[in-house]
This record gives sequence, C-alpha cells and structure tokens, in this order.
Amino acid sequence: MSALTVSQDPEQSWDDLVRFWEEMEWPEGSKVEIIEGIVTVSPAPAYRHNVIAARIQRRLYSAIPDDWEIFQTLAIAVPSRLGMLIPDLMVAPVHDHPESETHIPAGLAELVVEVTSKSNARHDRVSKPAAYAAAGIPLYLLVDAWASDGPTVTLYGEPKDEVYRPLKSVKFGEPIELPPPFGLVIDTAEFPEA
Repeated sequence: MSALTVSQDPEQSWDDLVRFWEEMEWPEGSKVEIIEGIVTVSPAPAYRHNVIAARIQRRLYSAIPDDWEIFQTLAIAVPSRLGMLIPDLMVAPVHDHPESETHIPAGLAELVVEVTSKSNARHDRVSKPAAYAAAGIPLYLLVDAWASDGPTVTLYGEPKDEVYRPLKSVKFGEPIELPPPFGLVIDTAEFPEA
C-alpha cells in the first residue's frame, strides 16, 4: 500500500495547516505527516521496518544521557519547510513543559533516523533530509533497504542551509559508527534482509 496525499489550499497558512493536521480524524495506525506543505497519510510500517528501527533504538539507549529520550511517534515541526515530520526514531532532550502535546520544534532533536519503505523512499531520501538539515538537526541516519545499489545505511551530518554532508555510508552487514555525543557502533548485520 502506498502513501495518500491530501490536497490543501496552497494559500493556507502554516497555523491553519497544523490545525488541520491535528484536528482531522485519520485512519487508525497510519502515519500522518505534512511534507512540503502536503498532508501525507502512510500505512503503518511493515514488520522488517519495525525490526530495524527497534534494533537501532536498543543500541541508542546505551548511549544517551538520562535527560534524553528516543521517540517513535512524536512529530517535529519545520515551519520553514512546511513540514510536520514523524521520523522513525528521534533522539531529543526531554522537556517538562512542551509547547505542544503533538509535536516539538525540530531544532530540539539531536538525531533523526528514517528507515525507508518502498512506497515512500523518496521522502526519506530527498524531502525529509532537506527539512531536517534546514532545522539544524546535527545527525540524520538513513537506513535505505531500497537503494538502487543494494541496501545501505548512510549517516549525514554538518547541516548547512538545507543540505547535509554524507559522513559515512555502509552496505547492510557492515558496522556504522555514530559520533559523539552518541559514540556507538550499530551493527547492520543484525538487520533483516528483504
């Protein structure tokens, strides 16, 4: 099943777009995001997708400070890119008094992780990294099981404007190291094959 887009008035303000996103009744279990000003409804991720995210999450818990958390369904707002994005995993400090219950400003995130699905890989490769970089999120980890040259994991960093610099890319089966403040190695050999 592929993603569904919901057309909106192109002149609609960011606040109106967010209100629409928050107040609509979306299909249960779906992932609803605003990507470049377009509301996108995706089906729940598949089993293999979830296993990969869970294995990365398990490793991240060993490296994050006590006042940080790993979020799986919390949206991050990037108004400059008309984005309300829900990464597969996001690491950010915990705030006792968030401005919103539905999302946080993207600039609070220290790391975002996206695991591609066949139906929406383009968003994870193009639209989302541009938004994450524009927000200044220090690290972006892309797990791309559908890459044209075979499954790869790429770590991006050093965001400038709307572009990340690729820091390291490995094929599935090879380890990839996350720099400080994480300072850990993720063994992609633990990822299930397609």
